[in-house]
Amino acid sequence: MKLPYAEPFRIKMVEEIHQSTRAERENWLKNADYNLFNLKSSQVFIDLLTDSGTGAMSDQQWGALMTGDESYAGSRSFEKLHETVRNISGYKYLLPTHQGRAAENVLFSVLVKDGDVIPGNSHFDTTKGHIEIRKAHAIDCTIDEAFDINDTHLFKGNIDLKKLEEVYNTYPKEKIPFCLITITCNSSGGQPVSLENMKAVKELSDRYRIPIYFDSARFAENAYFIKMREKGQENRTIKEIAKEAFSYGVGMTMSSKKDGLVNIGGFIALNDAEIFKKASNFTIIFEGFITYGGMAGRDMAALAVGLNEATEFEYLESRISQVEYLGNKLIEYGIPVQKPIGGHAVFIDSLGFLPNISREEFPAQTLANEIYKEAGIRTVEIGTLLADRDPETRENRYPKLELVRLAIPRRTYTNNHMDYIAAAIKNVYDRRNEITKGYKIVWESEILRHFTVQLKEA
Repeated sequence: MKLPYAEPFRIKMVEEIHQSTRAERENWLKNADYNLFNLKSSQVFIDLLTDSGTGAMSDQQWGALMTGDESYAGSRSFEKLHETVRNISGYKYLLPTHQGRAAENVLFSVLVKDGDVIPGNSHFDTTKGHIEIRKAHAIDCTIDEAFDINDTHLFKGNIDLKKLEEVYNTYPKEKIPFCLITITCNSSGGQPVSLENMKAVKELSDRYRIPIYFDSARFAENAYFIKMREKGQENRTIKEIAKEAFSYGVGMTMSSKKDGLVNIGGFIALNDAEIFKKASNFTIIFEGFITYGGMAGRDMAALAVGLNEATEFEYLESRISQVEYLGNKLIEYGIPVQKPIGGHAVFIDSLGFLPNISREEFPAQTLANEIYKEAGIRTVEIGTLLADRDPETRENRYPKLELVRLAIPRRTYTNNHMDYIAAAIKNVYDRRNEITKGYKIVWESEILRHFTVQLKEA
């Protein structure tokens, strides 16, 4: 008999979570202005709001915390992190930050100016926010296949070269500071970018003398998909694939709370000495001295360990297989999801799930709230609320997909939890025709509104 798959770890510590009644959840949700971000964690049974900083660290990482060097400048923890990042990425210079959006804030303070355009593959919310707050514009050049949930293209995060070249031909070079490749591409469903596509984007961008940067939050998961799906890559290690990917760019931002396997932290890695010097000044202003950048020494020590663990095949196989397990359960129940299943999350198509809710009433948010009311599961809307308003017209931007993201924390939940999640969503799906009203906005911030928006039932 072939032995079944078993996780490459055993559980050493547990944290209690508690169920609640539907009446309690409905009351809590109303008091939270129907915004799941406003719920207390104690009001949530299974938390799929994000995979950012919500995973479990290993015993080796916890051990590294105890040996962290808290020196303000030039700590041993920084040196270890610097060495690890250099070995994985090939980039010479490192600037720690307290998390990924802080890395964007520092780097974009150097690179992005009023009137600039930044092409890329479906920039995520904080990335677009940091671009637009500087009165610049993010231009989505993702391939069209990414927006058809039933298309089984293996690399839906890829950049469409024709769309990218149109941007390069439309705008003067001095208005395009860089092209941004997000790996994996979160907004299109946790979808990977192929090495072939990265290389082609590099060759095209070189002709127009446009540098490439990476949003690298889930670079290890992207490398796993390349190994499993891209011809000729099957015998390479995750670290080898990642290093080649980074060779097609000049720098990266990183939210270490994803593929760094830590609860806080981020960094910028660069090859350009002049950009490093300029970014260093902003790091000191916004974050802290350049060898800690808002991170404690112990957290840098844990991150150095986590980056090495996250680039091991056995870990990635366990992590991504669990996400796929949940996705296949939902497909079995007839629930419309983005296919193929992504690396860090399952994305439900709310337009196919809730056909009676107009886009003006935020169907993805409506579905996310129904899932919470059903079973105490917190998810997140990746749709019109997240897309924000157009900064010039102030009209709602309606993205091609209205998704609910089920982001799976790393090394945290069991497959029994996945079964519970799938059953709860099936229950909502079975009564989908009874859900006829969505939500209206009571109050919203000017940018990144989905974090703090206040809603009422329509």
